[in-house]
Amino acid sequence: MISALNRTEALIRELAPLDRRIADAMRAVPRHLFVPPVALASLDGEDARVIDREADPEDWWDAVYADIPVITQLDDGATDIRTASGNSTSSCSAPGIVARFLELLDLEPGTRVLEIGTGTGWTAALLCHMVGDANVTSIELDPVVAEQAAKNLGEAGFQPHLIVGDGTEGCAARGPFDRIHVTCGIRTIPYPWIEQARPGAVLVAPYSPRFQTDFQLRLVVTPSGVAHGRFPGLASYMLMRSQRPTPGRQPSETENKHHLTTRIDPRTITCAPAGADLAIGAMTGLTAHDSDEPDEDGENHRIWVCDPHDPDAWAVAVWRPDSEEYTLFQVGDRPVWEEVTDAYFRWVGWGEPDYDRFGLTVSPQGQRVWLDRPEHPLPTTFTSS
Repeated sequence: MISALNRTEALIRELAPLDRRIADAMRAVPRHLFVPPVALASLDGEDARVIDREADPEDWWDAVYADIPVITQLDDGATDIRTASGNSTSSCSAPGIVARFLELLDLEPGTRVLEIGTGTGWTAALLCHMVGDANVTSIELDPVVAEQAAKNLGEAGFQPHLIVGDGTEGCAARGPFDRIHVTCGIRTIPYPWIEQARPGAVLVAPYSPRFQTDFQLRLVVTPSGVAHGRFPGLASYMLMRSQRPTPGRQPSETENKHHLTTRIDPRTITCAPAGADLAIGAMTGLTAHDSDEPDEDGENHRIWVCDPHDPDAWAVAVWRPDSEEYTLFQVGDRPVWEEVTDAYFRWVGWGEPDYDRFGLTVSPQGQRVWLDRPEHPLPTTFTSS
């Protein structure tokens, strides 16, 4: 069997070019020490399946040292991982995206880091190697996940300051922080993170508005307590529990629902580039996902547009070939499809800017996405929660 060291070196070569400090950290913190004996992984683009160290050790090792996430929990722990069926709620993140976020942090020995979401503990261990155990504070909401992470870290020889609690509150007693590393998807930046960061501090996070595309976010905190930053890349993470959308539901026969049509091909939205997704999500506050799975009528391309805070406000647009107009099914009084298409054509009118031209500002009054400069915030059609 190939040794863990050789697997680590092969992974580092796969991720090249890689910052030397991060490569050294990966050598010092073997990933397999933070992956449970039974987990879920998706190798070669297949559906996620069980990897079992005892039943098929070579398969398990291949997954652990591949550039893929390894899912370690389903449905907040309510579903046995062996079922391989449910919502993924904790994981050991893919090494490539972990490395990209660490590069954005630009860590040095002695840098004081707050990590939001301990997970398996692997990233916390990498941080410990790079800045020193005493300088790492990591918060995990789930007590079961936190207990296992503490065990993993201890057995690997690392001792960061671990907290079981709500990461949105940060940890003022351990601040001020030089860096804040968020390892779960977020729609809204909690302001306590900015308050607990010293001027010049960097915050990196997966920004997850959930309008089809999610992004890397890098913010810098100013002396006035306002943070500005941009979206240097793409990243898809599991959402922070407190920021998950409200589940939608099917309406009853007596509720307000509308059968409408639209002249706009639904694929105009589903195939729009990431810059459009970012702009639409910021302007409307809506989420969206699409499907090519055929239904009983043979309809094979649909997009759902939803208000994440109102289960009674959503719409489905359906594409059929050779259609003059497309079916639109809307629930509730909010014209969510119209908001989305209006936002899309605003983006077109701006010259179709890509996502790297957008940025985010966080202040005590909330957060705003802007185009090119903070002085150009995007218009919105919703009230933030």
